[in-house]
Amino acid sequence: MSEIIPWLAILAFTVLLFTLIVIMRYINYRESLALAEKGLVRPQKQSDGKEALRWGIVITAVGLGLCVGLWPIGFLPGVDIYPLGLGPWMLIGIVPTFFGLGLILISLRTYDRHAGRSTAVTPPSSAEPAESGNDDDESQSV
Repeated sequence: MSEIIPWLAILAFTVLLFTLIVIMRYINYRESLALAEKGLVRPQKQSDGKEALRWGIVITAVGLGLCVGLWPIGFLPGVDIYPLGLGPWMLIGIVPTFFGLGLILISLRTYDRHAGRSTAVTPPSSAEPAESGNDDDESQSV
């Protein structure tokens, strides 16, 4: 009976997390429907193009933390068959580390330092610049 309690706790946590995500998505959907009924559109989020860099840093840090936390498992008695204590359990930390490094690399590769913006393809703006109304013909016929 004592072995089943941790598994039930993990299952309950997973179900609660999934339920929370579903509820948040449903609320967002209802909000979008309410805006559409009024003829409004949800405003686009303004971004500076550094989301990939931010997420890359976070995911890399989590992966490195998992690597450092899981590394001592290789030095437990009876687990000395792996060199340097690097066993298959290290994949739990290595995979997110390299995923985060990939995001950082993508961010640095697509970021234009001179213009201060991302070089990724962005949709054209729907707002056209207003014309000044100063044509040469009109200004000369006074």
